[in-house]
Parts: sequence; C-alpha cells; structure tokens
Amino acid sequence: MTLAHAIELHPEAGADPEEVRWVVAADNLPVPGRVVRAPGDLGDLLAAGALAEVRVLPGCVVTRAPSPVDWRRLGPAVRHALSTGLAEPGRWEVAAPDAEAGDRALTVAVRRLLAGDLGAYLRSHGGSLELVDVRDGVVAVRLRGACHGCAAAEVTLRTRFERQLRAECPAPVAVVVAS
Repeated sequence: MTLAHAIELHPEAGADPEEVRWVVAADNLPVPGRVVRAPGDLGDLLAAGALAEVRVLPGCVVTRAPSPVDWRRLGPAVRHALSTGLAEPGRWEVAAPDAEAGDRALTVAVRRLLAGDLGAYLRSHGGSLELVDVRDGVVAVRLRGACHGCAAAEVTLRTRFERQLRAECPAPVAVVVAS
C-alpha cells in the first residue's frame, strides 16, 4: 500500500534509555492510551517484541523497547513504522485509560501547584500543604504550620487548591484532608 504522505515525527530522549518520545502534530494522533494493536509495521514491531510498549500521550507517541536497546539500529524502523501507522489512526486499538496513569498525572499537578504560586501563598501565611497520597482520583493532603487549625484553611483548600487542580486535571478529583 502506498501512502500519499508520511507523518512528520521528531524524536526526543525519554525518561530512561529504553524510551523515545516521538513528537507529532495533535491532529495526527489516535486517542491517548496504551496501544494494544497498531497497523502495518508498527503492529509487527509490537507483536515481535522489538517494542515492549507504545503509548499515545497528548502531542506525542512514547515507544519503549526491551533493555538493552540500540536506538541507532531500531530508531529508523520505528520512525518509519510510526509515520506510516499514524496515517491510519482509526486502525489503532488503544486500551482504556487506567486509574494509575490518572493518579500519576494528578500527583504531578499537585506538586506543580504546591511548588508554584499556591505554595508561595500558603508559605506567606506561615502554612503549607503536604501531599500524603493520590489514589483513584482522590488527593489526600495534610495541613501544616499555620494552615493546621486555621478557620480559613477549608476555604483556601476548596477555592484555591481544589479549583486550580480541577482546572489542570478535569477528570473527577476529590481532595480530602488526612488526619
């Protein structure tokens, strides 16, 4: 089968040596999630075990190969397979998003908020929030310093922290105060 055009990709090093992130224009991506089946050569690379995992994220496709991996050898084949496979996004089968991935995204968002303006606001009043746990979309925090026992803490928690968190993570989120 000859394709009219190939999809442009830009590789970036991943979190570890086994991972490469392929930056792709959003309109060329299938729905986000772990790829179960893909068309053409990409599906063959997955089935043969040359790729241990392919995951679609916003703005990129993450490929992970078994260790040890020689990306200089494998990279061109993956680039070609992705480029041609992305021309048929409707033929990709993606697993339903898992709660674990949502919890990881929530954890990152909480840490970003606490390290940013919200954390600075709390510190300016002599307090802080400590992330205790994130599980199944529920964020548990502990009130520290002046926030512990403060009458306005609940308002700050709901109107600042929870509202900003929901803006970053539109999936169902609950914030609870751990004892």
